[in-house]
Amino acid sequence: MSGPEFVSFAEGEARLTWLGLVEAIRAGHRMPRAQIADSFLYQGDNTLLNRAAWIDGLGLAVKTVTVAPGNAAHGLPPINGAVSLYDDATLQLDALVDFHLVTKWKTAADSLTAALALAPPQADTILIVGAGTVAQSLHQAYSAGFPGARFLLWNRTADKARALAAELPRAEAVTDLAQAVALADIVSCATMATQPVLRGEWLRPGQHIDLIGAYRPDMREADDTALRRGRLFVDNRDTTLDHIGELMIPLASGVIRREDVIADLYQPDAFVRAPQDITLFKNGGGAHLDLMTARHVLARWRDGRT
Repeated sequence: MSGPEFVSFAEGEARLTWLGLVEAIRAGHRMPRAQIADSFLYQGDNTLLNRAAWIDGLGLAVKTVTVAPGNAAHGLPPINGAVSLYDDATLQLDALVDFHLVTKWKTAADSLTAALALAPPQADTILIVGAGTVAQSLHQAYSAGFPGARFLLWNRTADKARALAAELPRAEAVTDLAQAVALADIVSCATMATQPVLRGEWLRPGQHIDLIGAYRPDMREADDTALRRGRLFVDNRDTTLDHIGELMIPLASGVIRREDVIADLYQPDAFVRAPQDITLFKNGGGAHLDLMTARHVLARWRDGRT
C-alpha cells in the first residue's frame, strides 16, 4: 500500500474554485456534527496549536500551527504548520496538506458561504476592513460570489490599504471608515483588533456584516450596538460562543443572550434574511472547517492527476 500523499500550496490551489469549496462546506454540514478539540503548548513567545476535528463519514483532521514571532528577524515566516488527514474507517494517514493553503481557502470560503445566504443578492459594494493577507483572499472569494461588485478597502495604516487596492481589480482605498460602512452592502472585517472598530450606529438596514478577525477571548471587531442591531449567525456555536471575545464578552455582560444567535451552518434553513435586516455573521473558523476544506482539496488534487 502506498504511503500518505502531500499536497503543496501551488498544486492544491490550481485545482480549487471558491464556489466549489462553498458547495463542499455545505455538504460537510449535512453530515453529523463534528467533534472538535483544541490544545495549546507554549515556550516563551512561541506557540504550538493543534486543532482536531472528526466527522463521521469524512474522517479526521489535525491542523498543527506553529507561531514563532522571532522568525521574522531571520527572514522566516512566523506562522507555519500542516494539516494531517486520516481515513474515516482505518484511521490511517491519508495525506498532508499545506497549512497556508487550507487556512486561506477555509477562512474566506466560510465567510462566502454565509454571505451567499445572508447578504443582499445584488450586493454591489463590499467593504473590507483590514489590508492583510486575509483581505486578499476575501477579495477573491467575494468576487466569485458577487461578480462585478466594487471593493472599498480600509486599514488603520492608510498606506497599506492604498498599496493593496493598487494590486486588486475594482478596488479603492478609503480613509473615512464610517462613510465607507454607509456605502457598503457587505462589510467584512479581518483585523487584529482587540477593541471594536465597527460601530453599530454606522449600520443601515439591508446590510450584511462578516466578522473574521477576532479569535481570542480578548478580541472584538464590532461594538455592542452592532450586536444588538444585527440578526446574529455563527459558523459553529461550539467554537464561537464560549471561546471568542466577539460574542463571549457581550454574552457575559448581558448585552446579548445565547438564544439571540439564530443559527449556525448546521442549520442552513435558518440562514434567511428579510430585505431590511442587518445580518451579522461570526466566522470562527474551527477545525471542522479545516477538515471539510482539506478533504475537498485532496479530492480535487487527486481528480487532477487522473
